[in-house]
Amino acid sequence: MRVKNPLILPVMAIIITMIAGFTFLYIYVKDKPAKTELASSEPKVEETADHPYAPPSMDELPEGEEGELIKLGEKYHNETSHVLDGYVGNKLSCASCHANGGVGDALDLVGISKTYPQYNPRAGREVSLEDRINGCFIRSMNGKPLPKEGEEMKAMVAYYNYISTNVPEGTTDRPWAKLKKAEGDLSKVNVDEGRELYQQACISCHGEDGAGGATGLALWGDNSYNIGAGMARVRTAAGYIQKYMPKAPVGDYEAGSLTEEQAMNIAAYINSMERPDFPNKIHDWPNGDAPDDAAYETLAGKKKSNE
Repeated sequence: MRVKNPLILPVMAIIITMIAGFTFLYIYVKDKPAKTELASSEPKVEETADHPYAPPSMDELPEGEEGELIKLGEKYHNETSHVLDGYVGNKLSCASCHANGGVGDALDLVGISKTYPQYNPRAGREVSLEDRINGCFIRSMNGKPLPKEGEEMKAMVAYYNYISTNVPEGTTDRPWAKLKKAEGDLSKVNVDEGRELYQQACISCHGEDGAGGATGLALWGDNSYNIGAGMARVRTAAGYIQKYMPKAPVGDYEAGSLTEEQAMNIAAYINSMERPDFPNKIHDWPNGDAPDDAAYETLAGKKKSNE
């Protein structure tokens, strides 16, 4: 067929091109990820998977002295043994247990400031957040307490308040951060099997002598937690080991792969080794309610057993 009007072909080509272009644009917009338009206007939060109260981002700090104090608190948390070495007696830091600024997946501290003051059985009384922080300094970090009115303590409290911003007032429990302690029979723990498992799953980071070296933390010896720390208890240590260790796959082992029995054996082996003492340990659990895995005898416990 002959085309009588010579303009028809160019016009048809333009129309076809426009149709193809609009079709491509429709498909692109249809498949494009949602909310890109709102991304810059929404408050930033830290990337914590499935957290019920994700903490605000450190990029959204208030300006001025308040923001600077919060940043300082984060630094104290992550680098405790370096920047607060006058108060720390070993090589551990707050982040040794509460990783990634206390907002990661290992014992996060989000909401911690909303749950204090609270009753502490080991102290036998109600304790403040400042008391709890200092408990870690004198036990887990084998050091001495921060002055409660000092800048160091105020900075740490300011940081924990900030990461707890989105947790409702009146919160008394933090189920998202609870560590399930091992419940196995303590009479059946096997230190020798724990030693073998340690050599298979832990030694590459923590060393044969438990000193940690360049890649891991000290698990016993002078640079580790003292006997008054929570980790000196087999059930507590085993719960942490079973859930979080090893941090990187080692042979057949990875985080969450150890059985409760294996974790308890490793914990028993680690805590059978020498570590710093805690001078006031005998006054712990003054109401005689020490847990069955307490690493030492207390005055109240002794009195109760003699009744």
